[in-house]
Amino acid sequence: MRPSTTTHCRDLADTAAEVSGLLGVLRGRALGRAPTGPVPVSQMRALQTIGSLEGGNLRSLGEALGSSAPATSRLCDRLEAAGLVERRLSRASRRELELHLSRQGRDLLDEVREYEVDELRPVLDAMPEDALGQLMEGLTAFREAAAAVEAA
Repeated sequence: MRPSTTTHCRDLADTAAEVSGLLGVLRGRALGRAPTGPVPVSQMRALQTIGSLEGGNLRSLGEALGSSAPATSRLCDRLEAAGLVERRLSRASRRELELHLSRQGRDLLDEVREYEVDELRPVLDAMPEDALGQLMEGLTAFREAAAAVEAA
């Protein structure tokens, strides 16, 4: 990588980290507004991950969260007790359990997503139209690159 490209990527990474923090603030507001009650960020992150790994096991969830097996198991215990997650016997192996969002868990994710959209809308409305198109293009490319890196 050329030095100017390295510096440019560093600047972009700094800006992305700053924006990520701002999005975290908006997400916190959305979580606090949800009628189902405040949901800890760690549980919300786990629910979103379980939703994306639908049918994954504790090991895959722990890897995705960067969490130890005992901590991941305790987290799933809490989510299951709250009625947000279901553990089912794996069809592939009788020795493994699969993690699935319950209807209540999926509804909670949908509800919080709506509140997040409500928090983001005024910010996006304040942006110029041409910047919105560029943002959409950039975020789409970012999502695709992140998926490719994650898959590698």
